[in-house]
Formats: sequence, C-alpha cells, structure tokens
Amino acid sequence: MKRDIYSAASLMAYIQEVGFLPLLRSGIYGFSAEEVVSDDCRYVVFPDGGWDWPLWKWKGPIVTSGGFVYGKFFAGKAGFVSREWWPDFYNYRRSVAPDVEEGSIEETILLTLQEHGSLITRELRAACGFDGPRMRGKFDGYVTRLQMQCRVVTEDFVYPTDKHGREYGWGWSLLTTPEALYGKEACICERTPLESYERLTAHLGTLLPEATAKQIERLLRV
Repeated sequence: MKRDIYSAASLMAYIQEVGFLPLLRSGIYGFSAEEVVSDDCRYVVFPDGGWDWPLWKWKGPIVTSGGFVYGKFFAGKAGFVSREWWPDFYNYRRSVAPDVEEGSIEETILLTLQEHGSLITRELRAACGFDGPRMRGKFDGYVTRLQMQCRVVTEDFVYPTDKHGREYGWGWSLLTTPEALYGKEACICERTPLESYERLTAHLGTLLPEATAKQIERLLRV
C-alpha cells in the first residue's frame, strides 16, 4: 500500500480507491494516511518551536469536500470512510452498537447535537454540563464511543485565530450526526447487517492481504 502522496487531492483519490483509511498508524503496516504520504508531508518541529504538518491541515478540506466521512472509527482512533462504503459501515456498526438509553449521557449528547446542528467539542461538553474539573477526558470517552457507533461524525475543524487573523493550533472538531450532515438517505443500506459485515471483511481482506483476520475484525469492532 506504500504511496508517496503530496497533496490533499491525491490523498482524497487514494481514500476513494481504498474506501477506508485511518489517519495515523493503525497497527497494520502501511494502512494509514500517515504512512502513505510523502516524508515532506509528515509532522516536523522547527528549531524555534513551531511546527508544520501538511497531512493534519488536509483533514478539513477532505472532510468538507463531501466525499468522505471522518471520525474516530477505528479502535477509537480517527480515520476516513468513503461515501461509497459508508452505508455498509454504518449498517453494520449500528446493528451491533448498544441502544442509547433514555436519560443517558449518550442521549443527552445526541439531543444536544440535534438541537444545535453542530458544535465544537468544548461547546458540546459545556452544553451537556461537563464543564467541571477532570470532566474533559470522561466526556471525550462518551463522544468517542458514539463515533465508533457511527452516531457522531466530524463536520469540519475550527481553529482559533491570532490578532492578524491567522489560524493556529491543533484545532477543534466540529461535531454533528451523520444524518444531519449527509441526510438519512445517505445512511440507508439495502443489505442486511451480516451481508454488510461480510462485504466489509472481504474488501479489507483483499486490501490488506498481510493483515490477520483478528486485525481486520478489530478494525470493524465497535
């Protein structure tokens, strides 16, 4: 799977080709955006303490292109799913995800997103009442689980700006639901969840011939 990708456009073409791609190293050799981009596009720290990471900056344009779904989908780590493969991925994941219980924190998060449309992570955390000390990590765990269940996705990334209007920092995920972002019809799959799972495993098995069945199962596990 080794490539030498230099631009967001070429990375989009690659994700469209493979269907699934974790952002950072996944535990399966070569199966991540981090590993297929050119060395020039990887993370670098400058002597003055500044940094550059073209791959990190490409996330926003890729997500807002409309052709890919982004979230923490792979063992709690972020990655891309092409819109072509999203219905099967959604179909299987939602079939094995636990129900959202009435009155639960998960329900509060989803209802808050439905009310506001989309919120950056810290706004969502505050709106759900998780603004106390040491609450950030606990809340982020709930959001990650909802992303693994294909109930929450990233719409874009929001960056703070300095006094000159220049963006800086790592940015914040702008979160929403896939139904709100793409429409309910984009999440409909005519196959059964089992048929979707078999289609997913067959595709990933072909894509990753050196991966074990256990590694592929782990990629798809909620």
